Amino acid sequence: MSAPTFDIEYGLIARGARGVAGIDEAGRGPLAGPVAAAAVILDPERLPPGLDDSKKLSPRVREILFEAIMINARAVAIGFGSLDEIVRLNIREASLLAMRRAVQSLATPPDFALVDGNALPAGLPCPARAIVKGDATCLSIAAASIVAKVARDRAMARLHIAYPAYGFASHQGYGTRRHLVALAKHGPCDAHRATFAPVTAARQ
Repeated sequence: MSAPTFDIEYGLIARGARGVAGIDEAGRGPLAGPVAAAAVILDPERLPPGLDDSKKLSPRVREILFEAIMINARAVAIGFGSLDEIVRLNIREASLLAMRRAVQSLATPPDFALVDGNALPAGLPCPARAIVKGDATCLSIAAASIVAKVARDRAMARLHIAYPAYGFASHQGYGTRRHLVALAKHGPCDAHRATFAPVTAARQ
């Protein structure tokens, strides 16, 4: 599969959009921890080489690209959906809320937003377009996927310090065999998503 390009952004810039934000989230699937989202406005003159869908990159490469994005992008912001919001609203709505928070936190307001997926967050301050598999095709969304993934991984590393029995630093809260074994042995902790089926089962 080809790497993501800046073609959509160039088209929007040609039509007058000075700042185009890519938006993506990380952490919809795990059994524990918050969901993270990032909004990134790349500088067309300083596009970091190697940007791609975060799922295709190793942790080390993601960290390197995260720093390159932070240095070279025009604006970067991160938003979170908390455990309470995931339980109270559901993971989809908490993810959209995190996306909106990320966009609203940008130091430079965007003129247009490109959002990974098939839904747009409510209350965005600019026109927007949803792009299915956008992290694999659109460079700004790919950059946002990297920032969101690294931000969430760092949050899970902090939760690992508080709850070392579950191994959050190695699997980031996903339902790996190691995690499920620890969940069965110790029961859920305060970092687990109470409404997710494996967590609910472990409480019984």
